[in-house]
Amino acid sequence: MTQNAGLIVFFLFNAFPGFTFSQSPPAGLPDAWVSFVHDAQLRYGQASLAVLNAQTGNLVFGRNQNTGMATASTLKVITSASAFYLLGSDFRYQTRIGYTGRIDNAGVLQGDLLIVGSGDPTLGSWRWEETGEVQVLTDCIRNLKEAGIKKISGRVIGDQRRMGTQTIPDGWQWNDIGNYYGAGSAALNWRENQFDILLQPSEVGGPVGVGGTKPEMGYLQFINELHTGAAGTGDQAYVYLPPYSKVAYLRGTYAIDKRERSISGAVPDPAFETAFRFREAIVAAGILVSGEATTSRRLTLEGTNLEKMNATLSRVTSPSLADIVKEFNDNSINLYGEALVKTIGLEKGKEGSTEEGLRLIREFWAGKGVDSNSMVMVDGSGLSPDNRITAATMAHVLLDARKQSWFPAFYNSLPEMNGMRMKSGSIRGVRSYAGYHTSRSGRQYIFVIIVNNYNDSSSAIRRKMWSVLNFLK
Repeated sequence: MTQNAGLIVFFLFNAFPGFTFSQSPPAGLPDAWVSFVHDAQLRYGQASLAVLNAQTGNLVFGRNQNTGMATASTLKVITSASAFYLLGSDFRYQTRIGYTGRIDNAGVLQGDLLIVGSGDPTLGSWRWEETGEVQVLTDCIRNLKEAGIKKISGRVIGDQRRMGTQTIPDGWQWNDIGNYYGAGSAALNWRENQFDILLQPSEVGGPVGVGGTKPEMGYLQFINELHTGAAGTGDQAYVYLPPYSKVAYLRGTYAIDKRERSISGAVPDPAFETAFRFREAIVAAGILVSGEATTSRRLTLEGTNLEKMNATLSRVTSPSLADIVKEFNDNSINLYGEALVKTIGLEKGKEGSTEEGLRLIREFWAGKGVDSNSMVMVDGSGLSPDNRITAATMAHVLLDARKQSWFPAFYNSLPEMNGMRMKSGSIRGVRSYAGYHTSRSGRQYIFVIIVNNYNDSSSAIRRKMWSVLNFLK
């Protein structure tokens, strides 16, 4: 160990008396850290690292571990663990489909068809057959016919009241909102609240044509300001589409050599999209619907009361929370995190809002000894750069999760990368990793490494961060 590295270990031991060192740091780790933080990519940045002995919880090595940092998607491990605790690994959402009014002798529903949401982010998702788009709509049509309904005299209404009207958390950035990864969550969600925009690049510097959307979004207007980028410049195209808007601006560049030829946007009104697709499928199945698709929010704006459901036709039950968390962490789906936070509020008898869910999460961890000031959360996914979590706090959550009955499901939800089981995070200027690893010698580690405000390429800082983590192997 060099003299500088020895001084760092001495400083850590004395600066944070709440931690004890259960063992000396892995050989080479202190030197690797010194080299890393003096790298040119971190000249104007900051880095933190916490490595715990997974069996004792003692600090093995730490640096800036009590400094609040923007975490990006590693925040999802806190949301996941909180959901397991506060909802239970077997928790399932239920979406009710029913109607107001009555069915007359001619098979006419003298009322409205209601779709009552509970916040299920998997409704219509392609990731599960049982809650997939085709299955849900097929079941709905079958249930209508079994009830003897040949015509609906009213509307198809998406009831989003259980989670209010704010779909986007405070703190999200304008250039994220409108893109698939910035999809907001509502009491009713459909196909993960995203759609594809088909692109047709031309010559470099020329316009990018739009060849339609999938599915067809006839109720939206697209203002196309995209230009074709040079080969190798990738996808720099953004959709600017605020919640509840009907006008989307497409801005940026799309490389001439990109093969996908599409980008994904975020549905601006998830409850309306749900009602719209249900009505579309019902009419296609030969059941006439006199009224249009609408939502509880729109009815409120019109000053119209939403009648109570008289009868339930069916319920759509989601996969278990354990299955949802697997997709949430493995595929880093921001929508799932925002839905889970609101669900925690709702299921605990409070508002189904981001603010209430996050308050309950902070209170829960405060009861486990976590200083709330070390856990500044403004969303459940980590998309906001305003989140500030310390590496020590995130490591504490990972340590606590390891002691719970649901830990196997939590552990298996973390992707494998660099030969380790860990969640990654990346937004502009932020890279982070958090997870577990057992070394060749059998030592079990918990680690959290976070970098903010680095220079140059994300792939380069990733390689350097992995090089530091390799000393845990």
